[in-house]
Amino acid sequence: MRIVLVGPPGAGKGTQAAYLAKNLAIPHISTGDLFRANISQGTPLGQKAQEYMRAGQLVPDEVTIGMAKDRMQQADAAHGFLLDGFPRNLAQAEALDEILKADGLGLDAVLDLEVPEDEVVKRIAGRRMCRKDSSHIFHVIYNPPAAEGVCDVCGGELYQREDDSEETVRKRLEVYHSETEPIIDYYKAQGLVVTISALGKVAEVTQRAMGALPSREDA
Repeated sequence: MRIVLVGPPGAGKGTQAAYLAKNLAIPHISTGDLFRANISQGTPLGQKAQEYMRAGQLVPDEVTIGMAKDRMQQADAAHGFLLDGFPRNLAQAEALDEILKADGLGLDAVLDLEVPEDEVVKRIAGRRMCRKDSSHIFHVIYNPPAAEGVCDVCGGELYQREDDSEETVRKRLEVYHSETEPIIDYYKAQGLVVTISALGKVAEVTQRAMGALPSREDA
């Protein structure tokens, strides 16, 4: 099964991608992992990406597309994959179609995680990280520490990342609406989009997603 996962920042795409990929026994391919792997391995594409990133510039679509193409052609993705963070815009979506078409393949579904904008802001702006260990994450509403501003695990100071401020979150949402949301209409025209609510507990959302995806027999 070949699936694209879309949704605004804060929709829980990374979390759901990991669970869905495990349940479906297909690799989870995220843009972040692609960049990290190519840069750490010093591939030509990784070197190109690093040059742009060091210059404070956006990495061109062709570099991201090249990384995704290489990853999708690896042996573990022969029977399917779940793409998280790619495609991010129409140009990338069209390129993905061409890559798959060249091998006589196509997508089975585009899973759209739907979350109200105010909930996105609440989820991200409420996050607090531990300065001693960034893996210790709390939330002022959903997972508050026992003592305000203090990590329950190691006693480190909790802080709000600059990227998690409400102003930054709303800017990220604007980018999502202008650049990524149009791919939903693009895939709707192909009859591929399955929209589910991403509200509720992680397991509930996963169950909802699994029930909405086409069966392996249909795919």
